[in-house]
Amino acid sequence: MRSISATMFTTLDGVVQGLGRPDEDTRGGFAHGGWGAGYDDEVLAAEMGKGMAGTGAVLFGRRTWQDFHGAWASATDGNPFTAHLNAARKYVVSRTLADAQGWANSVLLRTVDEVAALDEDLAVIGSAALVRALHTAGLVDHYSLVVHPVTLGSGTRLFEGPAPLTRFELTGSVTTSKGVIVAHCSRITAGGR
Repeated sequence: MRSISATMFTTLDGVVQGLGRPDEDTRGGFAHGGWGAGYDDEVLAAEMGKGMAGTGAVLFGRRTWQDFHGAWASATDGNPFTAHLNAARKYVVSRTLADAQGWANSVLLRTVDEVAALDEDLAVIGSAALVRALHTAGLVDHYSLVVHPVTLGSGTRLFEGPAPLTRFELTGSVTTSKGVIVAHCSRITAGGR
């Protein structure tokens, strides 16, 4: 049975916008880009590595796919994440992209219904709008929430409006040396898990 797992880097107040660098996502005048700097450590790297070690394809929204494409497609740095991302099948969900050419093994999908029709495990990295749509459609089976000990007060949040009632159970957690909490949650289905 196919499974969709979403890894979301978030602040205590739920902001998921612009983790990596100041210019990553300035929509809405967001001025806190790069808020995740300084929180990396070996514990977080190992935890994210576990997620990358899983089989299956990677699923992106358009903005994240384009950002990752720019950063990873031509990288040759020996980073195991680079090798994994470049080798993996990558699905990008977009109504506006003309095609998914330019990054090996990329496939363009137009709708969440097309995602639902796929028969392979999928890992979503970032892509908040896509995750919200997948969650609303009842398609997210697992979350890995990487919660940073900071509040920003503004920015795109993981859930910006009502989300359907969905129950999850905490299946594991790790706290890093920098105070980041990685919480793994799995959806509870009507008959249990």
